[in-house]
Amino acid sequence: MAALDGLPPLRDVIQRHGLDAKKALGQNFLLDLNLTQKIARTAGPIEDHTVIEVGPGPGGLTRAILALGARRVIAIERDARCLPALAEVSDHYPGRLTVIEGDALKTDFEALAPGEPVRIIANLPYNVGTQLLVNWLLPKAWPPFWDSLTLMFQREVGLRIVADENDDHYGRLGVLCGWRTGARMAFDVPPQAFTPPPKVTSTVVHLEPIANPLPCDVAKLERVTHAAFGQRRKMLRQSVKSLGGEALLARAEIDPQRRAETLSVEEFVRLANAL
Repeated sequence: MAALDGLPPLRDVIQRHGLDAKKALGQNFLLDLNLTQKIARTAGPIEDHTVIEVGPGPGGLTRAILALGARRVIAIERDARCLPALAEVSDHYPGRLTVIEGDALKTDFEALAPGEPVRIIANLPYNVGTQLLVNWLLPKAWPPFWDSLTLMFQREVGLRIVADENDDHYGRLGVLCGWRTGARMAFDVPPQAFTPPPKVTSTVVHLEPIANPLPCDVAKLERVTHAAFGQRRKMLRQSVKSLGGEALLARAEIDPQRRAETLSVEEFVRLANAL
């Protein structure tokens, strides 16, 4: 990265600021410069976008996003120890990096860049990644405030995001992502690319919103997926019994002997609309 933007190597930055990764914050710092640039490129054109990043840490991915020409980056960082390192990046790119110290789960993302085209790019902290994704899938209005999400998760979570029916990884997350987005796994990232190395392989997932998803009430879709996958090994007539059982399934024209993992996104929408 030093050759790319003239800033010190990340390892030097981490050592100088004493930034040991904190397990309690789900931190694993990504130091591989080729990978940070690859993640930023996966998001697509960013020159005319405001990019929102969660958990920038010492700023490796932040620097790649800025070096590739993002108009502006808004970074949400909970760990105050990282702020001096990010201030150095901000000084190097005057007027293009805004760092907000705070908890991403309590942040109103829609208010950060109103009226601007937004892409969200982040190596998400493992302990909050799935909840943040769900929050971004359920904004007040649709299409959402973001044009795309390019996010790093544990590979197991990535498989759940892109799973279709009859896949062992298919569940509530796959239904929600399949209903409102086109999602794909872009590439895997090995543990040794991080400091400290996590115990699992990571993966980068890219999601783009579907402009007109099938009409459905979000709360009802969450209720039917929660019930159906809560007892995924049982037939639907049993797993959705609390929601109306066979009468509900009859209205949705779904065989009560089927199991949750065999239903397509379209069938889950029918089930929700039949509530």
